[in-house]
Amino acid sequence: MNWITNYVRPKINSILGRREMPENLWIKDPETGEMVFHKDLEDNQWVIPSSGHHMKISARERLKFFFDGGAYETIENPKVATDPLKFRDEKRYIDRLKDNRSKTGMEDAVLSATGAIEGLPIVAVVQDFAFMGGSLGMAAGEAIIKAFETAVALRRPLVLFSASGGARMQEGILSLMQLARTTVAVDRLKEAGLPYVVVLTNPTTGGVTASYAMLGDVHIAEPGAVIGFAGARVIEQTIREKLPEGFQRSEYLMEHGMVDMVVSRLAMKETVARLLRIFVGQAEPDAAPLAEPAPAATQGQPAA
Repeated sequence: MNWITNYVRPKINSILGRREMPENLWIKDPETGEMVFHKDLEDNQWVIPSSGHHMKISARERLKFFFDGGAYETIENPKVATDPLKFRDEKRYIDRLKDNRSKTGMEDAVLSATGAIEGLPIVAVVQDFAFMGGSLGMAAGEAIIKAFETAVALRRPLVLFSASGGARMQEGILSLMQLARTTVAVDRLKEAGLPYVVVLTNPTTGGVTASYAMLGDVHIAEPGAVIGFAGARVIEQTIREKLPEGFQRSEYLMEHGMVDMVVSRLAMKETVARLLRIFVGQAEPDAAPLAEPAPAATQGQPAA
């Protein structure tokens, strides 16, 4: 026991009225090295004001920022077999799941909810990269499918925020099967005539980009997000060429036609709401009614 740290220092602090400062009070900008106050960053949806760098955020924070008033109802995820292959590498898969559930407070990597954006009812699906890299396993696949089924049943558009390293290796072929199953769920939503908007966040890679993340009616990317199938290093080693600057980043992909637009997280809600209103044929909530056209002039007489 370190008696100086555990006993003497707290006593001195209590006498002098000092308070322990939390270690995460300031956060370093990965791009510029600038220190940003934690509360300011949280108020700005975890977008660094000076550089515009988009930090990773949790699924719950994403939904809170996205839905009107931060109000939403979560969709209960279906139950699946916990460890069907009894997989073990450095540690048991079931232990990894327990650790990630404790760390994130989520059952798996996907959180789905119903709510409204600018008054328009929707279903939203969010992948949380903090849960095993947002990897797609059976539980995540079932959660995504349940969200699509809910959207069809409620006749609502669906917005999906992708963040994933790909399929979950601990579930083998059972994970890969989710690519086909989620694709079928997308098809059913489109057969119902409902809009599907995908927001690609950092990172979106692997099998996720080979399935539902690239099947939207519109693909929006957050600035600076890494989006692709294989990693840049693997591609360079395969083709034995140096890749261009910014390869697989949002801006590069928009220039080459892989995504439709790059939108800041701060403008994401209004952008998605505007797109969905176009899809469903709904007028802007504060739009003024169109003026009546002027009557045509009678032949030989000027218009009034």
